[in-house]
Amino acid sequence: MGLLIEEDCTVTDEVLQAIAHIPTRSLPAVVAERFFERLSDRDFMRVAAWLAQKSYDEGGCPIGAVIVDNETRRIMGKGHNSLVQGNDPYNHGETSAIRDAGRQDFSHATIYTSLSPCDVCAALLYMRQFERVVVGDITNARGNEGQLRAKGVKVDVLEDPMAVALYAKYRRERPDLDLEDWKGLAAVRKCKEAGG
Repeated sequence: MGLLIEEDCTVTDEVLQAIAHIPTRSLPAVVAERFFERLSDRDFMRVAAWLAQKSYDEGGCPIGAVIVDNETRRIMGKGHNSLVQGNDPYNHGETSAIRDAGRQDFSHATIYTSLSPCDVCAALLYMRQFERVVVGDITNARGNEGQLRAKGVKVDVLEDPMAVALYAKYRRERPDLDLEDWKGLAAVRKCKEAGG
């Protein structure tokens, strides 16, 4: 069987969506290695946005993340938020991608995250010494970019229209789950007790 995505394959939204859904460990068997060299920051961010869409479709918080080796441009790990689906309060997009990548040296890696990282994820990103973080949505949430920069992490903002629109829709539809994802169930309870 040949590769599903050859090195000269046109980069389309459909191809990026397929890459989002193919298990990371299977990518070398179905995607030409040189294809990844052609992908731009915008393309990798769109893969993160498709992972956010996957989480939303599963009933979860729409945040996705992709980790890319800066030298080879190959995907090391990817994941999406599954706090709701997996009943795991720390399974955010970034933590899921790091777990998927496994025990690796991230000091020469970029993580593309579809939403500004929360406090816990930001701490994990600089603790694991990521060289660079690219944030796909600061319209709906922002705040830890400065903290990451202060710790020596290069931070770029590259808003993805799909990610921004999806998170805004989710926030309108599920404010309780949005609050739980950022602050926990105690914050949801306190908000309800306060009449919010």
